[in-house]
This record gives sequence, C-alpha cells and structure tokens, in this order.
Amino acid sequence: MVITPSRLELARRRNGLTKNDLARLVGVSTRALLAYETGERRPSAETMGKMAEVLGFPEAFFRGPDLEGPPVDAASFRALSRLTAGQRDRALAAGTLALALSDWIESRFELPQPSVPRLRSVDPETAAEYVRAEWSLAERPLGNSIHMLEAHGVRVFSLAEENAEIDAYSFWRSGVPYVFLNTQKTAEHGRMDAAHELGHLVMHWRHETPRGREYEREAEAFASAFLMPRSSITAAAPRGANLDGLIKAKRRWNVSAAALAYRMHVLGMLSDWQYRMVFVELARRGFSRSEPNPIQRETSHVLGAVLGVLRDEGMTKQAIAQELQVPESELDGLIFGLVLMGLEGGGNRSGRDGERPDLRVV
Repeated sequence: MVITPSRLELARRRNGLTKNDLARLVGVSTRALLAYETGERRPSAETMGKMAEVLGFPEAFFRGPDLEGPPVDAASFRALSRLTAGQRDRALAAGTLALALSDWIESRFELPQPSVPRLRSVDPETAAEYVRAEWSLAERPLGNSIHMLEAHGVRVFSLAEENAEIDAYSFWRSGVPYVFLNTQKTAEHGRMDAAHELGHLVMHWRHETPRGREYEREAEAFASAFLMPRSSITAAAPRGANLDGLIKAKRRWNVSAAALAYRMHVLGMLSDWQYRMVFVELARRGFSRSEPNPIQRETSHVLGAVLGVLRDEGMTKQAIAQELQVPESELDGLIFGLVLMGLEGGGNRSGRDGERPDLRVV
C-alpha cells in the first residue's frame, strides 16, 4: 500500500511511541517498521489498517503529502534538562499538525499581519518597554494576552499535553511567529507563558540552536516586565509581603500571586526574606499547585472567529478534521477546545465571491 513515510513517523511521534512500541502493537518487526518509515518497503493494506487503528489516525492521513514541521532547533522549550526526547517529539508533532491547520486557515481567511519587533542585543526590561511602546500599551495592565499576540500577527495554538515539563514553545516560520500554550496549566501560568514566548520571539529570533537556561531567564524577565510594567507596579502594588494583599492586588495585572511577588522582589519592593515568606505562606495555605482568586482562562479570538464564520457557512468541526485528515481530538487539542459558534465581530462574512474573509482582532 502506498503511503507517505514521514506521515507514519509523525503519527507515531504524536502518540509518544518508539519504533519498537509501534512494531509490537501492530505485530511486525522493528526492522519492517523502520523500512516503512524510510520508504524502503510498503506495508500491506492489512498492516496499514492496524497501524492506523493503533495510532488513531484515519488511513487517508497516511496518503497525504509531506507536512512541514516546526524548525526543531529554533523552537524554544522550557526545562530542557527534564524533557525527554519522546515528550519533545510529541509536542513538536502537535506543532506540525498545527502548521497544517494554520495553512488551511490562511488559504481561506486574511489574518492580521505580523508586527512583532525583532530586537538585537537588548536587556529584557528594555525589550519589554520597547514592545509596549510599539504596541501603544503605555503602562496600563494588559488585557487578554492571547488576543494581544494575535492582534499583532502571532499565530497562537493550544497544546493539550498532560505533561508538567511542557509549558509552551514558540518559533518563527517564514516571517510569521507561532506560539503554543499548554492548557493544562493554571490560567495565570498560561498568561505568563504567552508573554514568556513573546520574549523569545522578540529577543532570541536570531538563535537557531536549542536555548539554554540563560535565554529562559531572559524570557522570564521579559514576561514579568511586559505584564507588570515598573511604574505600574511601584505605583499600585501593595507594600510588604502580606499574602492577602498580594492575592487581592494580583487581579489588577491578572498574574499569579507568586509572579507579582517575583516582580516586586526584582524591583526592590520585597526583601529576600519577605519574598521567601510569600512562598512559605502560599504552601501553608495549600496553593503550591493551584492559584488563589483565579482568573478566567484566556483562549484564541482568531480561532473562535474562524470557527464562527465556518459554522455560518455550514461547515462542522468534523468536516474540518476530515479535510485535514486528522482525528477530531487532535483538532480540539490545537484550538483550545473551542466549539463552532457564531461570534459577533468575528470577521467580514459578506465578502465578495473569491475573497477570503478578513479577520480582525480588536
């Protein structure tokens, strides 16, 4: 049976399986599976059916053209030392499916053009101030972080990875920035991740090798400064390390209590001892893995608007998955679990024949 070998490898990686794993589950030798993935041999129709069943992808998926994946060396990952190759491959495989979805969307809709600055040799605080100035944000608290990124041309997708080691990742592709956010984290964590990945896109775009701890610290500092501008914090943050005060104040910037304490510590508003005591008190109250006074989770406006237009045109989510030849569950995992529903102001739905709807993020 004729298949596209790279798609077999992609589906295997997306399932987190090694060649040995898949060969055992299908009932073939590892050597035979390797030959299928390199294109040296073709699987029989029966074997292909078994592989499709095990991998959870429709057989049509394996007959499609090669898919472009994320630039592996340019994708930023947190916690590289703790991330296994399988975990990384699984997340990158999701990115490959997202790029196929992104291309499918852009063939039908006009999306916002990228306007993310790419800076050279600047410190994180200056970079955050520069981006805020370029985007006319002044010092005010930031609204929905995903909407803000999308308004400036960042393509944002979700990752439904039940893996504590994967927070998010990002990369540039043909002049377009992409960000992937793990939806299994708290809403505050996801918001900080979005700003963190923006920091990578702004400061580390020239680096095409895996990013080390230094770059992660820079992105972390950028995110903190971007979400919590210096003058805004010094003017409105509470004085001292009273946790109740921090929990109340954090909603002004929609960040975690720990993130607010970190920013205050960096700006000299909390001593080392006060900063440590914030975390002691958070743990004592049972907030080591959850967030007090939590905010609502942010999702994509662009993807919601796209789905709204498609719904109005009579297209179901199942039909989209069939066009992309992927399981509907994989589609759900990339679009924040959004449903097809009409959204007011989602886009121009009265476009002339042959024109793509113009989606604007406001």
